[in-house]
Amino acid sequence: MPQKILVVDDEQLIRWTLEQHLVKEGYDVTTVESAEKGLELINEEAPDLVLLDNRLPDMSGLELLEKINVQERGLMVIMITAYGMVETAVKAMKLGAYDYISKPFNLEEITFVIKKALEAGSLRKQVTLLRQQCKGQVDALIGESEELAKVKNLILKIAKSDATTVLIQGESGTGKELVARAVHASSARADKPFMAVNCAALPVTLLESELMGHEKGAFTDAKAAKKGLFELADGGTVFLDEIGDMDLSMQAKLLRVLENKTFKRVGGVKDITVDVRVISATNQDLSKAISEGRFRKDLYYRLQVVPVNLPPLRERGDDVLLLARYFITYFNQELHKNVRGLSKEVEQILLLYPWPGNVRELKNALERAMILDVDTDLLPEHLPQEILENRHEAATGMPVSLDGFAIPDQGISMEDVEHALVKKALEIAAGNQTKAAQLLRMPRDAFRRRMKRFGII
Repeated sequence: MPQKILVVDDEQLIRWTLEQHLVKEGYDVTTVESAEKGLELINEEAPDLVLLDNRLPDMSGLELLEKINVQERGLMVIMITAYGMVETAVKAMKLGAYDYISKPFNLEEITFVIKKALEAGSLRKQVTLLRQQCKGQVDALIGESEELAKVKNLILKIAKSDATTVLIQGESGTGKELVARAVHASSARADKPFMAVNCAALPVTLLESELMGHEKGAFTDAKAAKKGLFELADGGTVFLDEIGDMDLSMQAKLLRVLENKTFKRVGGVKDITVDVRVISATNQDLSKAISEGRFRKDLYYRLQVVPVNLPPLRERGDDVLLLARYFITYFNQELHKNVRGLSKEVEQILLLYPWPGNVRELKNALERAMILDVDTDLLPEHLPQEILENRHEAATGMPVSLDGFAIPDQGISMEDVEHALVKKALEIAAGNQTKAAQLLRMPRDAFRRRMKRFGII
């Protein structure tokens, strides 16, 4: 379904020109000549975007902006102002307009701004939806990379079998809890509780009580009986984060729950039966932990009926930019900011940075940046110092030399040069596509697109 654009402008020629051009671009366009008619259509048809002229016969565009309540509606507005009316543009941005464009404008410029605004609007809607679905959790699964697509498809398959145990593995900050919540929300257990506990955060005695519950008098502070997470989550899902840090004695008790669906409260003698799905997660190498005697082999195989391996952010190519725009939208709402997006310089910096803290680090970096007084796009000076330092290292870490490179007498196409560089990078990286992409300082997705174009894969 084409996206809806409403043009509010009192000049007939401008309305006609914009309508003809935007229809050709594939949009569903409606035009009106007054603020009153614009407000009526906004209320009735809920367009995706409004192109709003400031000079209207019945009220100004700024006055209409105040009536619309842009933030609450999630409506994207691009203000059209007279040349040099910077003050008007600033007021429009403060009232929630996404961007502004000055008359006279060219159609290429306005098409570009509209595309950016609609993308931001889509992300804004995703933020709202995810707040409802994930209880305010920020989505680490936003992205279009091949690696992430595999994870999303796997989540849908897992969700259909609502009893199967799942083991999620990935570096810290990759979004393991979010995957667990997504599996739960997509399953038949969605209307039942989702209970999470960090196994590394509690000593073994407290962890047992947290999971199994306890009877009155079971220990000094047990003044009353208490249900554990397994009882509270009956019919739903229990998420065990950092399962690799669980004590061996507790591992044995967990294995019994998984095999028999029964357990005893701490200090209790009665078997309690529950129906819960267990999803666990770790950033550790559990195979190594097994060989070192820190993790039970039988529990490992019981937990990883379906393994989910989350890729680190550095292997997700252009996803870092999609996530960055998502977080900008998120923090615009949270911090009452109106940051438009990323400058070209910042985009390059984000793509080159290795993100050892993954999505969590990206989120924190952008939150820190947006706390500053940013009026338009994020610039390099808004980013944390450690990220900027990486930019300099990347720029100076690999000398580039063209000595010995010769252009044949008959000439050579850039396509052939690219093809040769892609093959050489793969050769140096021993076939590792991620490393090869890093050698050519390009996102992995862009590198893979070139491989497909050249018939390498």
